[in-house]
Amino acid sequence: MRLLKLPLIAAFSVVTGSLILSGCSDPTAAPSPTDEAGSTTLMVSSANFPESEIIGNLYAEALKAKGYSVETKFNIGSREAYIPALADGSIDLIPDYTGNLLLFIDPAADVSSPESILSALPKALEDKGLSMFTPAAAEDKDAVVVTRATAEKWNLKTIEDLAAHNAEVTMAGPPEFKDRPVGLPGLEKNYGFVPSKFEPISDGGGPATVKALVDGKVTAANIFTTSTAIPANDLVVLEDPKNNFPAQQVVPVAAKDKVDEGAQQVIDAISAKLSTEELIKLNEQVSGEAKIEPKQAAITWLTDQDLLGK
Repeated sequence: MRLLKLPLIAAFSVVTGSLILSGCSDPTAAPSPTDEAGSTTLMVSSANFPESEIIGNLYAEALKAKGYSVETKFNIGSREAYIPALADGSIDLIPDYTGNLLLFIDPAADVSSPESILSALPKALEDKGLSMFTPAAAEDKDAVVVTRATAEKWNLKTIEDLAAHNAEVTMAGPPEFKDRPVGLPGLEKNYGFVPSKFEPISDGGGPATVKALVDGKVTAANIFTTSTAIPANDLVVLEDPKNNFPAQQVVPVAAKDKVDEGAQQVIDAISAKLSTEELIKLNEQVSGEAKIEPKQAAITWLTDQDLLGK
């Protein structure tokens, strides 16, 4: 999850109405929409980083396979853009991350454990006219990452160790990392870490952020724990013993009552099989050497998981 990016879009809604369901020969299968209901289109979206687009494609392709009319609007930005958009009707469904989503809605929320997050999140979303489906086991947490050379030079193991070098540190991260509670304010509060300079990079810990770190233009960076760039570049994730970064399970979020029960079952089936290990593999296919398109990676994974059957 994530600390997502900022951009331009604002609008987006959950204009689905109630989808009428038809019977299935398989009683365990998700209900399928009738032709009439299928004319109501679900707008599936993603934030503006590759992992979110991959998961958005998982949702979109699985729904299409079950007979739903689906359009996509990927890479629309950060929560500052897509949470209002869910409310105003520009999109209907988007993947998010439990801990940071709760803090975005309620900065004072208790995010000390996965249980406290999952206990508070449904009500917080309901108050915004939104709903969540079953979270996946897959988790992608924010992290403070440095190069191996920096870690060895300063003998770094934790974020607090980095605080001893505040005056020498330039920190990279998405623009919103500067002000979000789990970003720089939280790192200062929990560890006394205040970098001398913050370098905003709007790619969600992606290639531009990694390049800035590897090239030595910044000293540390906010990169997510499922990033394939971490092992590929022998980067070091600094330990977060005070849990500045909360649990971040992948969670589907929709406008309340806009995605029908059958569609929810389709999405829940994806969440049931999406582990952190599987998410890392998907990221590797898209962001690694293979450079597979997110849509094709999603279709292959869904096929392998037997989630595209009619």
